[in-house]
Amino acid sequence: MTQPAFKILSFTGKIHLINTDHELQAVASALESANELGFDTETRPAFKKGEVYQVTLLQLATETDAYVIRLKHIRNFELIKNIFENPNVIKAGVAIRDDIKNLNKRFQFVPDGFVELQTLAKAKNLNNFGLKSMTEEVLEGTITKGPKTTNWEANELTHKQILYAATDAWIGLKLYQKISSIHI
Repeated sequence: MTQPAFKILSFTGKIHLINTDHELQAVASALESANELGFDTETRPAFKKGEVYQVTLLQLATETDAYVIRLKHIRNFELIKNIFENPNVIKAGVAIRDDIKNLNKRFQFVPDGFVELQTLAKAKNLNNFGLKSMTEEVLEGTITKGPKTTNWEANELTHKQILYAATDAWIGLKLYQKISSIHI
């Protein structure tokens, strides 16, 4: 039996590429006023044993805006710390435990309001728990998982990298909204 062909879902809203504290400050109030955010991070992949890199990219998304924050350029995390500690701002993503832990190594915060979509999916009796497979089951679409081995620390990110990062966070939000509405 062949797999159904799914439409590729991609974020189509405004992408804010944040490279400086000044740019982060300019969007902080918009992020703080959101009730729900898709959440993801990216880290440069390690190819040698013992090689470890810090989380490099933080992605947050609303329905209409995605914020791709290049952490190597950010010095004042306090600008958005409240978002990560606010229980009233939902931050939803897949396999976020390590994302939170690694982000917390870079900037100290007490996480609150985070929703692990795998846990929510299990509670709603879904069959799939990875971002791509959940997207197919819940949203009846798919996402490209292209640049997994990309260098997120590169001086310049390509449009494809930025769109991939924005889409991952936005899909987290869309999955949260849809899965939350399932009544069992």
